[in-house]
Amino acid sequence: MDWLIHSSVRAVGGRTAAIPWVFFLVTAILTASGAVVPGAVAIVAPIGIGFALQYGINPLLMGLMIINGATAGGFSPISVFGSIVNGVVERNDLAENALLLFASSFIFNLLLSVVVFFLFGGRELLNRRLVPGETPEGERPAMAGGAETAEAGEVPPLDRDKILTLVGIVALIVVALAFDVDVGFVALSIAAVLSLISPKWSKDAVGKVAWPTVLLICGIVMYVGLLETIGTIDWMGEQVATIGAALIAALLICYVGGVVSAFASTTGILGALIPLAVPFLETGAVGAVGMIIALSLASSVVDSSPFSTSGALTVANTPEEKRDFVFKRLMQWGMSMVVIAPPIVWLIFVVPGWL
Repeated sequence: MDWLIHSSVRAVGGRTAAIPWVFFLVTAILTASGAVVPGAVAIVAPIGIGFALQYGINPLLMGLMIINGATAGGFSPISVFGSIVNGVVERNDLAENALLLFASSFIFNLLLSVVVFFLFGGRELLNRRLVPGETPEGERPAMAGGAETAEAGEVPPLDRDKILTLVGIVALIVVALAFDVDVGFVALSIAAVLSLISPKWSKDAVGKVAWPTVLLICGIVMYVGLLETIGTIDWMGEQVATIGAALIAALLICYVGGVVSAFASTTGILGALIPLAVPFLETGAVGAVGMIIALSLASSVVDSSPFSTSGALTVANTPEEKRDFVFKRLMQWGMSMVVIAPPIVWLIFVVPGWL
């Protein structure tokens, strides 16, 4: 990751305005390749906030670009978000379009990031070019969160282990998509091969796996399975389906997704929210594909809330002197997404009835 980010930053040739977009794309690639969204944010945020301080970029802008990038790639067919949603849809024999879900998520978050860029200082960066390692005042602040990375202008050496890891990421994408093999099996197989080749690094890597997130996902899936078995999900979904106006019911479900996800982990919440909408979708009152996309987006774009996992990670990696500022602004932005995002995605994907 250190090599990938530094190489990307150096490739933009000192164009400060391009640096936030580098982090958007790198994080999107990570999650689209299968990394869980909070895990990708946890990896990239310390480096990104450090670059923001080093290049005189608003840390709020950098944090939101990283969060939006993670969400943009989060619904690829081999990602965690995508696997959860597509799995529920497939099990319930609903109409599905995994590629459209991914494309909708990426485009929506890309457009949202354009708004973020100009709203939080991006315009001031357009004509600025800096020498790596200098801020506009010529100072060299410390990296956020004590992040130990190479200097901004120094690309870490690309040795054998880094090359093999990059090959492993490409292999994961190709095998999982082209041959329709279970992504979890492929990922574990590649990890096992890399562990045999580089046992020195694999020992440390296992300890850095986000086991709490793994347990969270497994626990939620098991809990939702129990709720489905005893009929709770069906009952709740049927109550929603009894609402006379189908479009109002669809909007209500999107708002439920946005509000709940803003105060919890989207990774866990998606597993519970999508089954909740299944009985309503089975009535055929609204298009299943459009409703699934709208609910997925409404539940994920609020991840910038400091009470959600991605937002909390961003705040945690911000230097103490700027932490209150970032927390308050993320709170304002996250809550605005709770209010604004559900009706926007509802109007785009549900109301027209084209999906």
